[in-house]
Amino acid sequence: MQAKEILRNLQLLELDEISQFFHTIPPPTLGCGGARGSVLGDSLQLMTHYHDDARTMYEVYQRGLHITGDGPCLGFRKPKHPYQWLSYKEVANRAENLGSGLLQKNCRSSPDQFIGVFAQNRPEWIIAELACYTYSMVIVPLYDTLGPEAIRYIINTAEISTVICDKVEKAKVLLKNVEMKETPDLEIVILMDPFDMDLVQMGNDCGVQILALREVENLGQMNRRTPVPPRPEDLSIVCFTSGTTGNPKGAMLTHGNVVADFSGFLKVTEGDIRLLSDDMKALHPTIFPVVPRLLNRMYDKIFSQAGTPVKRWLLEFAARRKATEVRNGIIRNNSLWDKLFFKKIQDSLGGKVRMIVTGAAPASPAVLGFLRAALGCQVYEGYGQTECTAGCTFTTPGDWTSGHVGAPLPCNYLKLINVDEMKYFSAKGEGEICVKGPNVFKGYLKDTEKTDEALDKDSWLHTGDIGKWLPNGTLKIIDRKKHIFKLAQGEYIAPEKIENIYVRSEPVAQVYVHGDSLQSFLVGIVVPDPEVTEAWARKKGFEHSYAELAKSEAFKKALIEDMVKLGKQAGLYSFEQVKAIHLHYEMFSVQNGLLTPTLKAKRSEMRNYFRKQIEDLYSNTSI
Repeated sequence: MQAKEILRNLQLLELDEISQFFHTIPPPTLGCGGARGSVLGDSLQLMTHYHDDARTMYEVYQRGLHITGDGPCLGFRKPKHPYQWLSYKEVANRAENLGSGLLQKNCRSSPDQFIGVFAQNRPEWIIAELACYTYSMVIVPLYDTLGPEAIRYIINTAEISTVICDKVEKAKVLLKNVEMKETPDLEIVILMDPFDMDLVQMGNDCGVQILALREVENLGQMNRRTPVPPRPEDLSIVCFTSGTTGNPKGAMLTHGNVVADFSGFLKVTEGDIRLLSDDMKALHPTIFPVVPRLLNRMYDKIFSQAGTPVKRWLLEFAARRKATEVRNGIIRNNSLWDKLFFKKIQDSLGGKVRMIVTGAAPASPAVLGFLRAALGCQVYEGYGQTECTAGCTFTTPGDWTSGHVGAPLPCNYLKLINVDEMKYFSAKGEGEICVKGPNVFKGYLKDTEKTDEALDKDSWLHTGDIGKWLPNGTLKIIDRKKHIFKLAQGEYIAPEKIENIYVRSEPVAQVYVHGDSLQSFLVGIVVPDPEVTEAWARKKGFEHSYAELAKSEAFKKALIEDMVKLGKQAGLYSFEQVKAIHLHYEMFSVQNGLLTPTLKAKRSEMRNYFRKQIEDLYSNTSI
């Protein structure tokens, strides 16, 4: 059946038939090396935009301005105060003023003019971004979580002369770099927050002009320039990804990349989704993007509060009854079970959530199934990376099964290629995931070698992730190619796959699995979850405090047994199971240098940080 015929038939289906439809019609397989496209739209013509008048980020905003009739655009508030709103027209005017002011300060209306933004999320961030888009400039986010060396590297690589930042402390970091002659191109720092003359003098001393954001806006208002809108093929943003080793890589994303990716998302969610924590309770959001780790913690906290076997049984019974409704395409939050068991959970998220979108790491099928039932809302799972602008697959409305990341978006093709050393073969529907389409990035800024590693000569993006096609046409992430190593006997190990299994142990908050070619077995570093560990330990007969459990070898043995049990259930081989663990009582974090800003493990830093503990585990363990 051709893709257009599939789409026409899909439009005739009622909502409760959609799930069955997607289990019987796999996505079309194309002629280019077994690539697969979406069942939505024309598989031979990838989706580049959703609306004809919104093909760049500048046009997207202008469309929003036109449709809303100057409705509320950006909301902000102080703690325990109501939200204040800037209207679409206010934001557009401030963006034009700021952009015009930047041009007065010798910036150019050009897609090779890079403007740094060194700030936390706030309205001025979006205004600065829109100012760049209004005059065809490119925004380059800077993050203090990347560390000072990475910030210097980004400024120099992108040849950034102007940085807009929020706080005086960040401005001082930038000025210190100039003073030490490590960022010679930096000429202007623009502050969102108030500052005093000491900062201005500090800037004068090293040849950097310090300006207030409102000052630049006022300058632009007096010298207003006509907008210079970008083209779809022009750069919009350079996102420097931290990576787990080496310098950050600057992924160059065009306006066309960004528009294509969210257009694919919009197309997939065209089904009847009913239009889709203090801040949650105050704002009452309807759409809630979240990483799987937070969903896991929500799930664990809910069950840890069911303190008796009877309460837990009742909670599980109610969830099973609602899960039956979900399987039949009924998603609601007004059933008897909701009133008796789940209303408090729903209220903790603001009470109006209609859609949860999760990605960035594999999500547990059990957790997703429970939360779809307990929260009474659509829970979508997607997969992608910065290099394809965000997502390349997404759960299809009506298919509320778990254990996969959905089907290809209408803006890209996917194919799986052989990974011989890991025994994954495309003929078996397994292999490294490759992506091609208008959402795939142009390459890494000034890094031809890394670009050639990521993009092949036919413009396929090689993700480094291992996927498997399921019979219904959805994709399952099963492994990771980049972080594999051999044990002494020659077996290949993919530690992230093992970690994703072990972290489902109730008392495990985080885990790092280690091995190398000089050793015959794996060891692990485990961070127990402070919210649930004591309760779990009591059920196992340990009457100790959280801190005391660190010294209990019996507790450690019980924890290993629980992890290994989960590993067996997930099909891990004996050589893939850890034989010893060290308990660590500080969370891995961006601040202590063990996680990237996207919360991925920095494996080389982990190895060095825990070198002594790893050596002890190997020397004290015999198998």
